Amino acid sequence: MVLRREPTARHMRLGVELRRLREAAGLTTVEAAALLGANRVQISQIESGLVGVSEQRLRRLASHYACTDAEFIDALVDMATDRTHGWWEEYRGLLPTSFLDLSELNRHASFRRDVAILYVPGLLQTEGYARAVFSGRVPELAEEELEVRVRHRMAGQEIAVPYDLVIHESALRIRVGDRAASRAQLTKLLGLSEADNITMRVIPFDLDGFARAGSTMTYVGGPVPKLDTVVRDVPHGSAFIDSEAQLGAFRTRFRKLEAVALDPQRSRDFINRLVKEL
Repeated sequence: MVLRREPTARHMRLGVELRRLREAAGLTTVEAAALLGANRVQISQIESGLVGVSEQRLRRLASHYACTDAEFIDALVDMATDRTHGWWEEYRGLLPTSFLDLSELNRHASFRRDVAILYVPGLLQTEGYARAVFSGRVPELAEEELEVRVRHRMAGQEIAVPYDLVIHESALRIRVGDRAASRAQLTKLLGLSEADNITMRVIPFDLDGFARAGSTMTYVGGPVPKLDTVVRDVPHGSAFIDSEAQLGAFRTRFRKLEAVALDPQRSRDFINRLVKEL
């Protein structure tokens, strides 16, 4: 087996799920390897995403681990056997890995939910807004790297699945660029809010009891709920969260924010008023 030089988040997630199944079955890597006719190192490499695993071997492992969730196993098989070479691969070596991992995650999403407090999500940004965001980075990016990031962001904006956004008024009002860029960004949001698969809700400043200002997140649905992922910004990239307990907490957090936000029509009216103010 050839070792991967740079496992993607998707490779590593498959390995994590197989490790969780093994640990739930109470087996060590040595014991799992013996059942598979392999060695401990191979099991460790599979669980680290460093090597792939065939459908036959994956199903044998799932059987040895007494996993009877057929839908979940089929989803893991799809992850293991997918050979998609996505558009984002042309940016490998040019951008941080987290950029590519999020693009791959979006490609395989069954739905997406965003909570935005300070910035419009990258999926919805205009080119001018994205350039302003990246231009504000400290330390400053070289012009070439800035343009690569903007080009990558614009290339990854297809929204083919149900998408729900809860966005705070602060993200709508903060001018990351100039007045014209802000107007263009709000106008784009208005247009997108009319799409059948996009639901946009605004949380205004004058909402009472809003205590979740740190709730910015991206929630990406997997083929089954166990394979959902939450992405959060960290100082040096993005953190991918996939434990069932945390996923459940983030689902609840999104429902609570969604419940207090304006409904879609009032949200469009709200954004439209902001456009007229500029």
